Amino acid sequence: MDGIMGLRVLLCVSLASLLTLQAMPAQGSPRRLKSSEKRQAVDTTVDGVMIQSLKVNCKVTSRFAHYVITSQVVNRADKAKEVAFDVEIPRTAFISDFVITANGKAFIGNIKDKATAWKQYRKAAILGENAGIVRASGRTMEQFSIHITIGPHSKVMFRLTYEEVLKRRLSQYDIVIKVKPKQLVNHFEIDMDIFEPQGISKLDAQTSFYPKELGTQLIKKSFSGKKGHVLFRPTVGQQKSCPTCSTTLLNGEFKVTYDVNRDKPCDLLVANNYFAHFFAPQNLTNLNKNLVFVIDISSSMEGQKVKQTKDALLKILDDMRPGDYFDLVLFGSDVQSWRGSLVLASAANLQAAKDFVRRFSLAGSTNLNGGLLRGIEILNKAQRSISGPSNYAPILIMLTDGEPTEGVTDRSQILKNVRNAIGGRFPLYNLGFGHDVDFSFLEVMSMENNGRAQRIYEDHDATQQLQGFYDQVANPLLVDVDLQYPKDSVSALTQHRHKQYYEGSEIMVAGRIADHKLSSFKADVQAHGEGQEFKTTCLVNEEEMKKLLQERGHMLENHVERLWAYLTIQELLAKLKKIEGKEKTDLLAKALKMSLDYQFVTPLTSMTMGGMTDQDSLEPVIDKPQEESLPLEMLGHRRTFVLPVEQPSPTYASALPLPTQVTSVDSDPHFIIHVPQKEDTLCFNINEEPGVVLSLVQDPNTGFSVNGQLIGNKARSPGQQEGTYFGRLGIANPVTGFQLEVTPQNITLNPGSGGPVFSWRDQASLRQDGVVVTINRKRNLVVSVEDGGTFEVVLHRVWKGSAIQHDFLGFYVLDSHRMSARTHGLLGQFFHPFDYKVSDLHPGSNATKTDATMVVKNQQFTVTRGLQKDYSKDPRHGAEVTCWFVHNNGAGLIDGVHTDYIVPDIF
Repeated sequence: MDGIMGLRVLLCVSLASLLTLQAMPAQGSPRRLKSSEKRQAVDTTVDGVMIQSLKVNCKVTSRFAHYVITSQVVNRADKAKEVAFDVEIPRTAFISDFVITANGKAFIGNIKDKATAWKQYRKAAILGENAGIVRASGRTMEQFSIHITIGPHSKVMFRLTYEEVLKRRLSQYDIVIKVKPKQLVNHFEIDMDIFEPQGISKLDAQTSFYPKELGTQLIKKSFSGKKGHVLFRPTVGQQKSCPTCSTTLLNGEFKVTYDVNRDKPCDLLVANNYFAHFFAPQNLTNLNKNLVFVIDISSSMEGQKVKQTKDALLKILDDMRPGDYFDLVLFGSDVQSWRGSLVLASAANLQAAKDFVRRFSLAGSTNLNGGLLRGIEILNKAQRSISGPSNYAPILIMLTDGEPTEGVTDRSQILKNVRNAIGGRFPLYNLGFGHDVDFSFLEVMSMENNGRAQRIYEDHDATQQLQGFYDQVANPLLVDVDLQYPKDSVSALTQHRHKQYYEGSEIMVAGRIADHKLSSFKADVQAHGEGQEFKTTCLVNEEEMKKLLQERGHMLENHVERLWAYLTIQELLAKLKKIEGKEKTDLLAKALKMSLDYQFVTPLTSMTMGGMTDQDSLEPVIDKPQEESLPLEMLGHRRTFVLPVEQPSPTYASALPLPTQVTSVDSDPHFIIHVPQKEDTLCFNINEEPGVVLSLVQDPNTGFSVNGQLIGNKARSPGQQEGTYFGRLGIANPVTGFQLEVTPQNITLNPGSGGPVFSWRDQASLRQDGVVVTINRKRNLVVSVEDGGTFEVVLHRVWKGSAIQHDFLGFYVLDSHRMSARTHGLLGQFFHPFDYKVSDLHPGSNATKTDATMVVKNQQFTVTRGLQKDYSKDPRHGAEVTCWFVHNNGAGLIDGVHTDYIVPDIF
């Protein structure tokens, strides 16, 4: 390819990074140009590369936004340079087109199903090349980044198209465009065109990187009737951090907010046999709430989390209306409720509730099932006491930061318990605090119970995030909302029944109208409002529709159908998380077909760059991440490839076959042997110097091995044995060449040949030659070996004042039943059944502990009763298990002596 010397797709932001984009003036304020000053070209070259233009064009038609971002980059240098196209887009958006034009030739993105795109991933991987994805970069945004190398004095043009349906929240629609060109741009422009058939009632625009007064001067905005327009076109001088600076102020958000007229309770838009129905009635009386908060007070909420939760609860209690009823349920290891039944939000009760919130302290593990069932019981009791239509909207809100570790912990059972207890009577909203929470589990639970889940990010504004969520559900107007359409006139409806409708929101339904049925098409809405039934009928104004079609033309026709397709795909993807079997297969096929028919990059499809290849005839592949498990980028290592197929949704049942025994090593380093045939657990320490490498698992049949290197603690008293911990693990399979090095800082794939390095801040899944590695952010790492075992590495971070100098690792064997009978090692030797006897229990040298005599393999020795921590289920706090401690480096229990297990290196 003339001018294109090579291609690589890079992902520039850490998987875990949350971008905080704020204006950071370098030296004073940007220069204000006089209105008479002409726009002129300025040399904005940086290291030979200049962004000639960067333009964002956004057209909104009836809440459906269509964005086109175009960037032209020039290499002015005398040698080839790498240039980048790097933008952020909303996570809810679907990419629909991407084009690269270089030297007059266009390379166009082709959207395919992942099974087809998989071949290109694998081919690229085997040959050591790169594949790409869109990756998460913030709370609501994803990073799209592609870098290519172009020849001297050449230029390249990028054009990215994506689409999204705007959701109304707190009485407005928000359009957010991330602005971060990283250098001055000769021609920078954001041009936004809004067309709303109901008429635009308000329109505003602002930036986060200019002072409000200056931003108002630079942004041109207008609206009249159905049309609105926003234009932002700063000159190079207005982009500068200061008059003499070469750095840019454009670093942050450009945000447009608008709303539409609400003269009618609903509005119907019809084009080409597709319809969109917008329902947002005004001037309704607020329903009072029956509200129960279920709050996690387990010890993992310590510190900033519990402080921010309390601050948010106190603010929410301040905002309760006098007619509301409420109660508070707290769950740690135990469950406690403030009153045990709903009480009126009187001044006295609110004050008492605030005192309770200020006083409560954290306690133990996470009895999520118990807390939820108590909250449901309180709401059910209140609902049963009401005869006839209620003027109260029941709402259950649960906040947790972890996984269930107390009481019922099986997720499928918890889902069943909650579903049966609620019985469809009210919505459940789940708030997941932080990244350690099992958000998929919370999401499924909310979806099954007419609610939704929202992640609360650990940040300085977590209190505001909690308050912001509550504000969205604080003012219910209707319950049991049912939008009905003639059965013989419509098909392919999106969700049209909603448990509640809240002030400031909007219900949106789309569908297909049968041929020649437009004359009979209408929408009937039924719901319960304050003190009475709510009923209304919406009809299509055919004359008005003809005028709209003349005004907007093909754009309107196209947008109504694409809006329906977008909503349908989103709903199908959500349903896939909570169903199994044939129904899931059928929905998966339907969602995939629609993604391909309408050319959306969804979690089921990928985009390949047709015609753009390197010397090995490889095309880049662009993929979309998921909320919980993001694919990892290719970083050019042989036989390594991204897992592009969507991970199956969790079933919340026991996923692993039970091994003969589960073994682990953790802390100083305590080896724990769980023997299912016995009630007792065995444990022993290995006392060796820091730097020593120990063989943990070795399978001679395959060569598969796990070795661990010891690190020491800060200090020890004279004569005292130094505490040691695992600071480095090596997992290897020489048959395939797989190697994984794990430290508390990094996870490195195939370190001997320059493989990719990942951080514990990443959340990802990676596959190589029958081995799947799953990184769970800041918690653990799971390695599953095809026809082998499943292993977990737990990350332990120590506090600054700890006697342990370094963070360290724990290693757990979750499944070993498929490993060969010859498997050995300090842990591996216990993968096979063995027997032992304990007798003669008596007080030991330590009067608080019991000694006993143990016989194993015809050897007899003394063991001591003690406690150890098992972190396999709760990586943060662990669970105490009692065990018989074998002294002298496991002498008598392990084969040979412990020094037999010292090896020269982790591989």
